Amino acid sequence: MSHRAILTDRQRVALFALPTHREELVARYVLSDADIRTIQKRKGPANRLGFALQLCAFRWPGRLLQPKEVIPAEMLSFVSAQLGIENEDALFDYGARTTTRYQHSSSLQQIYGYKPFEARARKDMLEWLTLQAATTSVNSDLAISFLGELRRRQIIVPAASVIERLCGEALVRAEKSAIENVNARLEPHHRARLDSLLEDIADDRISRFISLRSFETGRNSADMHRLLDRLEIIEGLDLPDALLEGISQVQVDRLKSQGDRLYSDGLRRLMPDRRYAILAVTIRCLHEKLTDAAIETNDRILSRLWNEAARAGETAIADSKVTTRDTLKGFIDMGNELIAAHENGENLNEAMDIRVGWDRLGGLISDALSLTVKLNAEPIDYIKIGLARVRRYAKRFLSGIAWKAAKSSRAVLDAIGAYLTSAKDGGLPIKFARPKWKKRVLATDGIDRPLWELAVIYELRAGLRSGDIWVRQSARYQELETALLPMPAVSTSATLAVPFAAKDWLEAKKAEMTLKFAVVSDAAREGRLANAELSDGKLTLKRLTRAIPDDASSLVSELYGLIDPVRITDLLLEIDDQTGFTDMFTDVRNGTPPPDRRALLTVLIADGLNLGLKKMADACPDFSYWELLRTANWHVRTDTYQRALDIVTDAHAELPFAKFWGSATSSSSDGQHMPAGAQGEAMNIVNLKYGTQPGMSSYTHVSDQFAPFHTQRIGGTAHEAPYVLDGLLCHNSSLQIKDHFVDTGGFSDHVFAAASFIGFQFIPRIRGLEDHRLYAFDLDAAPSNIRPLIARRVNEKLILDNWPEMLRAAASMSARTVVPSQYLRKLAAYPKRNALSRSWREVGRVIRTLFVLDWLLDEGIQRQAQVGLNKGEAHHALKAAIHFHRKGEIRDRTRENQDLRIAGMNFLAASIIFWNGSALGKAVQSMIEKGAFPDPALMKHVSPLGWEHIILTGEYRWDA
Repeated sequence: MSHRAILTDRQRVALFALPTHREELVARYVLSDADIRTIQKRKGPANRLGFALQLCAFRWPGRLLQPKEVIPAEMLSFVSAQLGIENEDALFDYGARTTTRYQHSSSLQQIYGYKPFEARARKDMLEWLTLQAATTSVNSDLAISFLGELRRRQIIVPAASVIERLCGEALVRAEKSAIENVNARLEPHHRARLDSLLEDIADDRISRFISLRSFETGRNSADMHRLLDRLEIIEGLDLPDALLEGISQVQVDRLKSQGDRLYSDGLRRLMPDRRYAILAVTIRCLHEKLTDAAIETNDRILSRLWNEAARAGETAIADSKVTTRDTLKGFIDMGNELIAAHENGENLNEAMDIRVGWDRLGGLISDALSLTVKLNAEPIDYIKIGLARVRRYAKRFLSGIAWKAAKSSRAVLDAIGAYLTSAKDGGLPIKFARPKWKKRVLATDGIDRPLWELAVIYELRAGLRSGDIWVRQSARYQELETALLPMPAVSTSATLAVPFAAKDWLEAKKAEMTLKFAVVSDAAREGRLANAELSDGKLTLKRLTRAIPDDASSLVSELYGLIDPVRITDLLLEIDDQTGFTDMFTDVRNGTPPPDRRALLTVLIADGLNLGLKKMADACPDFSYWELLRTANWHVRTDTYQRALDIVTDAHAELPFAKFWGSATSSSSDGQHMPAGAQGEAMNIVNLKYGTQPGMSSYTHVSDQFAPFHTQRIGGTAHEAPYVLDGLLCHNSSLQIKDHFVDTGGFSDHVFAAASFIGFQFIPRIRGLEDHRLYAFDLDAAPSNIRPLIARRVNEKLILDNWPEMLRAAASMSARTVVPSQYLRKLAAYPKRNALSRSWREVGRVIRTLFVLDWLLDEGIQRQAQVGLNKGEAHHALKAAIHFHRKGEIRDRTRENQDLRIAGMNFLAASIIFWNGSALGKAVQSMIEKGAFPDPALMKHVSPLGWEHIILTGEYRWDA
């Protein structure tokens, strides 16, 4: 039997404890009339009360009451009040006869159908547990699910030790089953090749396996070849295609995570079946990651080449400055001569011959034509300057990856085939190229082969971005269709906020739009628009006035003045004592919590402060670098950060002071630029706002109570809009977000549409809102003063034709089978003519039009957006103060470590905000006790984002 740890003491108590909160008592322990009649049949108040308490315990948490167990006073009062028993001390007489408890338990089982956990019930539940264990990533979640299933089946919950023993056994069975399934598909030659990865030495220093595991996305052809070398080694292993069939993603992730962390010696010490399973799964996942890295390296090379071509065009124009000046001067002189001849009555033909000269005119025209070509040129006209660097890797890259394509992009695969076979110019296909490439490739003397080659690889990139071309052995460029829910599952989805029939949706929106157009029209004529004017077809917006009272700042100072300074170490210990968030940082191998929470908290501080483990070991005498590294390696991941963040977010929402800030039903999101320690231009991550300063963005979702409940790293050049829905759908906290605010960077019509389908009210603050056109179902029916704001009619047929596919995509995003940002980025990359992309945009335009009409009528929406966005933007200062080491630069090279740095920074900020929220509540209570009653209306202006009282620097010591 397994002795694997399943629950901590804190989790054990929470699972089996009797409820004490009023809300829980009402939800669990309200007795029905039938219950009362059954209970009243017992003799005496003691037996009636004892019988009722046993019944309540059967229902929740589902167990027997233990002899001499102390019943919480809240539960005792709640149940006795329903029975009309005023003397609660009567319970002391309950069970004076030992058999009374057993008789009552037996009666409850007969009357209500409860069953003991033995024989058949035990066997069935172990089978259920084993299946559940294969898809559960957190041990405590398995125990929680187990108890829930026992209650559902009305099986009496056994002792905690039995629960843990069975869960441990199920986890071991599930893991063994996954290992056996992998090994059953490996032949002897596969095992020999996997062993050779641990024995062969690469670069005269490390094993071949560790060499394969050590890579990053590159930026030039040499980096590309290093990635392709690794891909060739992996493909040479020839692992079975069906290697992972029938194995849950949780088990795959668990085996892969061990392979990502174990070194060759550690792997050799494992039992053979386990070693082969870990190696095979890790190699299969490395294949996907290497493929993605190669594709992204090609993307970087092509983007850098395009930027160089654009600069070459700008340089050509700059170099033609003298020629431009001379040409213009020549035309001016010629024009003056001809005007003078005309005024003197001279023959213009003779004047042209004598004063100007036809040869001179021809030269000026030739120069003007040349200059016109340069001025009208695009980067594509200079793109051949990079042909040599692309040719260094193109054939190997194109042949080394198995491309797949939708019907619309199969011509690109045909072109790749012609490229690889070095077809002659006459046999080169041209159908694949978009017009801007085609008109240049088709030169006057035939096909321009160098430009054709570049067109092939650029069109491949476009197809990958749009999803029309995909790779099966890839994590980021897989066929999107396979991740979408099947249509029958969509019809039963309860997560969609729109009708299943497009006609019903269209009719409702038509009626809503007609009504709002009329209301806005009347309000505009009467001057009642909210901070806006509509005159002569032109919309003018006004800036919102300041709404923060002057007294708020003094209250903030007074409250923070009552909070004593606290060390960051003590702060985290206090929060963990209250919430138990450290239990969420489970071991990747067996799901157990960290053995020393202080070591874990030290790692979290190192991540959050951007200090790094080596410097943290120097500043923390309690732990060595290797101790911290082991803890970080096995316990700290982005998924464990998110689970811990969910715990702290839920605890924050329960703070009394948090109710002043909001109801936890609205949120905002914004990106914060994080500098990176590398050359941005060389890495091709130039940002329009930050120039060549290298970096990335931390995109964070913040609730109206200031809690940052989700964060993710996005590229320095990425548009924020596709990531808006990720944070709203990919957290597991108890927040019930309905309204979401973003700034202009998070706005797009696609997001408007997707948010409305899933049920979120999307409220962007759009810069230049007055310049964005509206859309209408019936132009003629629109009020005359509104009509100048309308761009065109809504394409209803497009929406009707693609409605089922849009429902399917929205249901898939809501069910988390598709990451919203992945789907929305592909929509944005589709060609303009793509029907699905256009249909989403058409729906988005309808929703955006209705939103703008509401915005013009309701100043409340405008203020809500401003307040929500201000809360999110105020986080930037706190995070900059936290993430101060290394000048705030993220110097980690791998995507995984960058994600950890940003997740650590966000978690530390969330912890500080939660602690401040609790401390502010205590400060208010202190003021009240002294007879000073702060104005409740000012409370919402007191933010928990202060950090001056938190000691972030110095030695990090843990009290015994």
